[in-house]
Amino acid sequence: MIRKLLAVSLLTLASGQLLAAECKATVESNDMMQFTTKTVEIDKSCKTFTVELKHVGTLPKNVMGHNWVLTKAADMQGVATDGMGAGIDKDHLKDGDDRVIAHTKLIGGGESTSVSFDPSKLNPNEKYKFFCSFPGHVAMMQGDIVFK
Repeated sequence: MIRKLLAVSLLTLASGQLLAAECKATVESNDMMQFTTKTVEIDKSCKTFTVELKHVGTLPKNVMGHNWVLTKAADMQGVATDGMGAGIDKDHLKDGDDRVIAHTKLIGGGESTSVSFDPSKLNPNEKYKFFCSFPGHVAMMQGDIVFK
């Protein structure tokens, strides 16, 4: 009886770990001004969500730098436009821009970085976008946040 109880307990524990939400995503960027994904899915049970950005290209950040920026969909273009003048040292983001929910630093070829944020602060009924704020990249390098 004790062995059965122990076996059931171990199976329950193991299956619970297998069913745990994946609270991270890896997004790759390249020298062709592209993200490898157009959608990042966030499980509603995640307390913290981490996005790892990898630049799989070879060009330096002053030529083909990329970052990952999260905003409401309605704020995306304004944040990108305002960030153009901020410069590379500020990751092409305006200082203190409260429309920016989360962002990584700007990276060049062969580099990676990450950012973590609290998804419970996002409204599942709102539309959110992620994008690269390097000047001119937002047109091709953007995607959607989807809640599951």
